[in-house]
Amino acid sequence: MKFGILINEGPYNHQASDSAYQFTKAALEKGHEIFRVFFYNDGVNNATRYSIPPQDDRNITQLWTELAEKHDLDLVVCVAAAQRRGIIDEGEQERNGKDGNNIAPKFRISGLGQLIEAGIQADRLVTFGD
Repeated sequence: MKFGILINEGPYNHQASDSAYQFTKAALEKGHEIFRVFFYNDGVNNATRYSIPPQDDRNITQLWTELAEKHDLDLVVCVAAAQRRGIIDEGEQERNGKDGNNIAPKFRISGLGQLIEAGIQADRLVTFGD
């Protein structure tokens, strides 16, 4: 089965990010395909490389990056939601005259069309968070 994943919650204030990660990892281990993981609303906060959780806690951003590297996942962050929350890549940095960017490795910023495409291409679009 081919899944699209939608994450609407941040990494440390709700269970949604952890559940989405565990679901995605388990689906891949069972041989399913993940068409795309789309981060929307507060879910875009999963994509910041400046998050520093305590050493005895999980680093969800790093876990997503490692899973994406291992399985060549497409981790897409909604551009409008990201800009509202201060998550930018090099392109947005240049366009908006900022002095740096903070997107984590393997994440990319794009528009809602990527979510629509995931809903069309996947057999199931699984949503985590409100």
